[in-house]
Amino acid sequence: MKTIGMIGGMGPLATVHLFERIVLRTKAEKDQDHIRIIIDNNTNIQDRTKAILGYGESPVKELVGSAKMLEKSGADFLIMPCNTAHYFIDHIKKNIKIPFINMPEEAAKYTYDKYGGDAVVGIMATDGTIKTKIYENYYDELGIKTVIPVKTQALIMEFIYDVIKRGKYSLGTDLFFKCRDELKELGATVFLLGCTELSAAQYLYKLEGNYINPMEVLAEKAIVFAGGELN
Repeated sequence: MKTIGMIGGMGPLATVHLFERIVLRTKAEKDQDHIRIIIDNNTNIQDRTKAILGYGESPVKELVGSAKMLEKSGADFLIMPCNTAHYFIDHIKKNIKIPFINMPEEAAKYTYDKYGGDAVVGIMATDGTIKTKIYENYYDELGIKTVIPVKTQALIMEFIYDVIKRGKYSLGTDLFFKCRDELKELGATVFLLGCTELSAAQYLYKLEGNYINPMEVLAEKAIVFAGGELN
């Protein structure tokens, strides 16, 4: 099977969850049935949203460095559990010779395959992802309508940064559901967990509903691309 290279550290918990999901979703009866994964939990990668909004350093050098290191270490293809960082994916791809699975693109395709073109996707994501319209662009190509938070974007950012990234899970999900409810009022029929901290939140809080979890989509795509079988 092919070896997976993972550009991690954005954040570390999301990296752990993607690794875990690949292991759990791989059909295996013994250690040797699992896929080899090389992980760079690179916590030196600068904040992607701050860079996009113009008040932080660019993460490109660190992202490219991780990609090159993983390629040199024997990775056959790359994955990256950070939605916002995919804004910089072209900078990474031009510096490597191995394939790179694009998580937002695959999540958009999954949405179309599961819910069809009539779905209205409510996007829950960082300010950086919202500003750059990473997901809107992929959904537009598929003819899928999207809506974004108007009143509660600051709340979902607070949930991402102050609850999940800081590990204060006991604060609960009130901020998350306030954003979800606003998106529903705006017409959303399905809800995109467009930040890997939100994907992690789904696992931590066992959130159920019409959620599109890009990290879960990426785990499945990576397993199949590597030559493994899904559970």
